[in-house]
Amino acid sequence: MDQNAYPSSCRTLSAESDPMVELSGELVVLDTAGPLIYVGRLKRVTPHAFELIEADVHDMNDSRSTKDFYLLQIRDLGVRPNRAMVLVHRSHIISVSRLADITD
Repeated sequence: MDQNAYPSSCRTLSAESDPMVELSGELVVLDTAGPLIYVGRLKRVTPHAFELIEADVHDMNDSRSTKDFYLLQIRDLGVRPNRAMVLVHRSHIISVSRLADITD
């Protein structure tokens, strides 16, 4: 379907308009100020959301570990998806990084 058929707020952005687009296809970590953390393959970036596929949505309230320790485990053992696809509103995200860039 032609992207022009979607409202402008839903259209995929270009690398020129948003540097996050350069991470498309990569395994990324979307960190929030709260207990949720999102890890998955970045499929699409819109003005208002990130679309992840094969994603793990993890609530740190359900875990005894820290976000840092959890991400080291995911980096070393692999992502265990619990969502085929998830849209994450950009206003909830405080940082974005490649999973491969997580260091000890």
